[in-house]
Amino acid sequence: MNGKLHVPALLVSLALAGFYGEIGQIKAADAPAVATPIANGPFKANFESLSNYKCPDWFRDAKFGIWAHWGPQAVPMDGDWYARGLYEPGNGHNKYHLANYGHPSTNGYKDIIPLWKAEKWDPDRLMALYKKAGAKYFVSMASHHDNFYLWNSKLHKWNSVNMGPKRDVVATWQEAARKQGLRFGVSEHLGASFTWFQASHGADKTGPMAGVPYDGADPKYQDLYHFPAKPDDKGWYSKDPRWHQMWYDRIKELVDNYQLDLLYTDGGVPFGNEVGRSMIAHLYNNDLQRRGQLDVVYCCKQESKGKWIEDLERGVMPRINPYPWQTDTSIGDWYYNRNWKFRPVSWSIHMLVDIVSKNGNLLLNVVQRPDGSLDPEVEEALEALAKWIAIHGEGIYETRPWLVYGEGAVKAKGGSFKEDFKYSAKDIRFTTKGNTLYAFAMGWPEDGQVLIRSLAKPVEGDGNQVDSVELLGYQGRLSFTQTTNGLAVTLPANKVSEYTAALKIAGSNLKPVALVEIVEPVRTDAKGNLLLPADKAEMHGNQVNTESRDNVTNIGFWDNGSEWVSWNAQFDSPGVYKLSASCATPHAETEFALEVAGQLLLGKVLRTGDWGVFKVFDLGQVEIKQPGKQTISIRPSNGNNWKPINLRCVQFTKVQ
Repeated sequence: MNGKLHVPALLVSLALAGFYGEIGQIKAADAPAVATPIANGPFKANFESLSNYKCPDWFRDAKFGIWAHWGPQAVPMDGDWYARGLYEPGNGHNKYHLANYGHPSTNGYKDIIPLWKAEKWDPDRLMALYKKAGAKYFVSMASHHDNFYLWNSKLHKWNSVNMGPKRDVVATWQEAARKQGLRFGVSEHLGASFTWFQASHGADKTGPMAGVPYDGADPKYQDLYHFPAKPDDKGWYSKDPRWHQMWYDRIKELVDNYQLDLLYTDGGVPFGNEVGRSMIAHLYNNDLQRRGQLDVVYCCKQESKGKWIEDLERGVMPRINPYPWQTDTSIGDWYYNRNWKFRPVSWSIHMLVDIVSKNGNLLLNVVQRPDGSLDPEVEEALEALAKWIAIHGEGIYETRPWLVYGEGAVKAKGGSFKEDFKYSAKDIRFTTKGNTLYAFAMGWPEDGQVLIRSLAKPVEGDGNQVDSVELLGYQGRLSFTQTTNGLAVTLPANKVSEYTAALKIAGSNLKPVALVEIVEPVRTDAKGNLLLPADKAEMHGNQVNTESRDNVTNIGFWDNGSEWVSWNAQFDSPGVYKLSASCATPHAETEFALEVAGQLLLGKVLRTGDWGVFKVFDLGQVEIKQPGKQTISIRPSNGNNWKPINLRCVQFTKVQ
């Protein structure tokens, strides 16, 4: 699974001739063609054929799935990508591994695997919790980038039946899901493992162990760590057809031996050629043979136009997508991380509502400890989610999008790694079921009033006629009025939920009116100071966006030097202001330009130690000569030399 990367992840493959010998040095011209047998059926290995796919209703109705992104990498409790990071000097995983397990030349990832015992894993109990919490499907990890399989593979000895828990994890999860009536799927991350694991073939460049090869360079372990990649083979997906063949054979074994309802690939269509398309066609034809109808779902991180289900990692769509889609995300790090705080249940609920309003599904990773158990606070969150879904599930399951997904100040730009939004009760999300419209306020309003501007009474004509309004979870009658300003609803004094207020609306000719969104500027406080927080910024670019760290929002993913951010601000009086910014970066030095009222200031940010370590940097002074509205922008001062930062806020402190 991709973690947050502010810089491209470069795989280093050192030339250790004494270990590599002639292994893996076949010339591309000598490489055999990949054999990709496809089950008999109507689907072929081309996009034209795959365009005949239709998403099954079970997936469109399900809306919510739970994922076990769990395996040997949970053992150190140090977070995602441990199996690779332990081989990268300077990486936090490497430091932890050296302190707790030894040097990777002798004690590498192969030595972590036996420590994964899953001794407290109770899949039947967990599945019952997940069903109660609202999940309609469950997804098991099949293999991560660590090339360790959680199924009983006859093609690869490094699997959970032979090692670790000595159990077929996929089959055991599947049996538990079936008992609860849940659909079952698996995630495969194998395609990226071939280049991802090349760091294990390296050696320290400095220090007492400099030049001593890591255990991944030992040929007797190459069935786990893979043979050496060619120097130019560093992409997410390898170019080597030998690895294409390995991937196809092993994922085919998984598809053929387990009756899957869903297969998820961590990346685009694997290898960008006939190999990946052949697997999709095989999956579809295999399902047709088994069931007599096409009922299986394939998810990957590539635009589908209906050929499969497009998946967004830790992100949402900006609007209603005409094709069903899915978000995969986690309540914490992907693997158990003792240093991460779990997401509050409000975040999970708001993600679910927003995603469903846009024709999507939420696949949520519930983080397990290495022994297979859940932390008490995770169980408490599942219980809170269960209570919410028992009341509000009517407006979630088996629904479809309305003509617009919602209204309010929060506008998701859309895309992966963009999932932190500060919703309020003024943000509304819509779903429909038959002739019923559901409107979810993303919070319980303090004044007890919900205003839905999309349901305003037309200035002319008799459309948008609201006949009744109910509150899910409340048996009493509600008072409501409909004017040209919107549908105003008075809620009961006692909250049904602190997370949402969900209205069930019936009427005739319900169509959203066109809205003019009003963006309120950030204003100076009583002392004349101005704070520009991350969640009030407007993003200009495809990557830069907000995220949450330690429950505080910051601007991150600022990898592109051509992207920038801005705020609309209101100065109530003229004055001279001292400027400062709260930033975090692991880079030695970077510089941005702040522009306001025709003045340009250069802000230099020095290494703070990590992406989550914020320090305040002085930017100088500016004079605001005229009160009123101003646009304040921050851009990289030199896009070509830009080193990414996380930006929490900018402070204008009035000095005179």
